[in-house]
Amino acid sequence: MVPFWREMEKSSDKTLAAIAAKASKEVAYHLRHTSEWVIRLGDGTDESRERMVEALEDMVIYTGELFEKDAIALAAVDAGYAVDAAAFQDEWNHTVNTVLKEATLELPEVGHMQSGGRTGRHSEHLGHILSELQYMQRAYPGMSW
Repeated sequence: MVPFWREMEKSSDKTLAAIAAKASKEVAYHLRHTSEWVIRLGDGTDESRERMVEALEDMVIYTGELFEKDAIALAAVDAGYAVDAAAFQDEWNHTVNTVLKEATLELPEVGHMQSGGRTGRHSEHLGHILSELQYMQRAYPGMSW
């Protein structure tokens, strides 16, 4: 997301550009922090390495959706509000592979990428996550803070 938010700072929409400026700083921090943990765990004990390998195998199928485009995304790009995330796929691959190499890990081969989030097709797991996220608003309707 680092290159995505960096480019979104150039959005023709001033509100989106301001959000992107703040998000750029946040994702840069998260990239550094998570990279350090991936390296520490991947190049750590046998158990930590095994868990990282399993996590990569479980999660890599979801990364393809980062670069998908639909009609709404394309319209936002054409209007100058957004950027085409697919333009950053090579940079993403380089960053991920650099971190994994230092962690003595590899990105697993994937035959099929999970898709459907942009079109509203989600697994049963999303309902549980949303109920957690919506708890306060449902428990205290109209609450503001």
